[in-house]
Amino acid sequence: MTREELKTLTDKGVVLLDGATGSNMTKAGMPKGTSTELWILEHPEPFLELQRAYVEAGSQIVYAPTFCCNPYSLKNFGRENEVLELNRRLVALSKEAVGGKAYIAGDMTTTGKMLEPRGEMSFDALYEIYREQAKALAEAGVDLFAVETMLGVDETTVALDAIQSVCDLPVICTLSVEADGSAYYDGNAVEAVETLQGMGAAAVGVNCSVGPDQLLAVVASMKRVAEVPIIAKPNAGMPLITETGEAVYDMDAARFARCIEELIQAGAGIVGGCCGTTPEYIRAVYERIRR
Repeated sequence: MTREELKTLTDKGVVLLDGATGSNMTKAGMPKGTSTELWILEHPEPFLELQRAYVEAGSQIVYAPTFCCNPYSLKNFGRENEVLELNRRLVALSKEAVGGKAYIAGDMTTTGKMLEPRGEMSFDALYEIYREQAKALAEAGVDLFAVETMLGVDETTVALDAIQSVCDLPVICTLSVEADGSAYYDGNAVEAVETLQGMGAAAVGVNCSVGPDQLLAVVASMKRVAEVPIIAKPNAGMPLITETGEAVYDMDAARFARCIEELIQAGAGIVGGCCGTTPEYIRAVYERIRR
């Protein structure tokens, strides 16, 4: 996929992403504290079924399950030397699931570490972490990149820079923000749009952290400075933690879809779901978009 092809897709109307992966794998039996990526490779069927359901529900772009498949995160499981092989296998699963019926985004995320001088992560170290995974994903044959659930503008610029150093595939970027648009580490939603679109991001937006009903003002403020499509991929409302530690989200599919429609009216051009969402949620959004 080229940047021009993505623009053509967004020019035709609202583009629909997929929903959550991790929370659905937990429902499928994935234990807490494990690597989602490694668990999926050991138990591929629930994931294949999930992505097939997303495509059937209307998703035009699905995220490969490569979220934390970078050398920094894989080190926690002693697999940091297998970045190329693991990303290749995970992308292959997505290809098998969608059967050419949707685009596949190579998914990348934060290391959770702040950059120097505020934190312990150096620019060069973070750049190499992202570059290694980006190279693996490009070689695996993804159609585009999704840099998501980022905690600050600075780390997102490093990821974008690293991806652009290995290929010219389009990159869409989303940060997790507070309800007022502030990022958790540095910057805010408006700064993210201005900075990242200037660096060549094909689309910029927000994901995770809060429900769609809390993002109207954030999306509207991003749209005012945007020269690229705005992304909204929120959670299914806010989580309620049960006595067993399970997160139960408070927004059903119908209400989620209504809120997504409001985000589209506020300026979002690419939408989907994050934690707590399922194919039912994506289908409900698709039905409202189609109307």
